[in-house]
Amino acid sequence: MADLGEMKNFYKDKRVLVTGHTGFKGAWLCRLLLDMGAKVYGYALAPERESLYGLLDWEKGLVSCYGDIRQPKNWGLL
Repeated sequence: MADLGEMKNFYKDKRVLVTGHTGFKGAWLCRLLLDMGAKVYGYALAPERESLYGLLDWEKGLVSCYGDIRQPKNWGLL
């Protein structure tokens, strides 16, 4: 299993797309990836006002697109 240093080296300056980035798990994943130096792009439904994502203001440092992944016509936003 890779240690944290190896993971940081791997993700540094990599572009990563996270679907569901406004949800609980997605928000934490984005935070970890940003801390490792990744360029994070998120695609999800708009965050709820009382969500972890909204409360901690984690949108800084990542590019967010809001839409429904079940609607292929919106994929052009990515």
